Amino acid sequence: MTKVKLCGFTRPDDAAHAVRAGADYLGLNFWPRSKRYIDVTTAASIAAAARLAGHIQLVGVFVDATAPDIATITRAVGLDVVQVHGGEDPDTIRAIAALANVPVWKALGVRTAEDVAGLDRWAEAAALMLDAATPGRGGSGTTFDWALAANAVRRYPEVAVVLAGGLTPLTVRQAIEQVGPWAVDVASGIESAPGVKDAALVSAFVNEVRRQ
Repeated sequence: MTKVKLCGFTRPDDAAHAVRAGADYLGLNFWPRSKRYIDVTTAASIAAAARLAGHIQLVGVFVDATAPDIATITRAVGLDVVQVHGGEDPDTIRAIAALANVPVWKALGVRTAEDVAGLDRWAEAAALMLDAATPGRGGSGTTFDWALAANAVRRYPEVAVVLAGGLTPLTVRQAIEQVGPWAVDVASGIESAPGVKDAALVSAFVNEVRRQ
């Protein structure tokens, strides 16, 4: 069954609702330039509310942060996964995984077929997120050609592909059927404003993913 990651939480109550709605992963953004950036103290309160609501995996989102800084935040918040969106290479991912002692996902901006060629070079990453290539490093509501992602899934069956980029409750089922990803990720598609989740959209998104 396709996993569900809901990203960009800034409020504890939103996180608790998302857990009760059935999300598998919740994303917390630690990139200062993000519209959904939160500090460690806020992240810890969100994490506590999410875990009280049920079983959940917490994903920390970083852009070109150092491995020691990522490891420090991982321990302080209790992150289960690290997701990197910058210029990290396989060696950097290996170092982050070793120091933070959690799986690392690598996000790749996709415009052309070249962007999804050679995915097997990312063996150190536990998953690869295929997202629209935007200056905001995700969360823009922008889609890309899903045929590129579908081809990548077929060519690299050993890779856990997370599909992101402009997904909504109205489009996620079609995306899953076309691409066949291991997981889907959404931020803006379940919001009333950046970082403010719409409870109805959250529930609708998860329900659409779970619908057989």
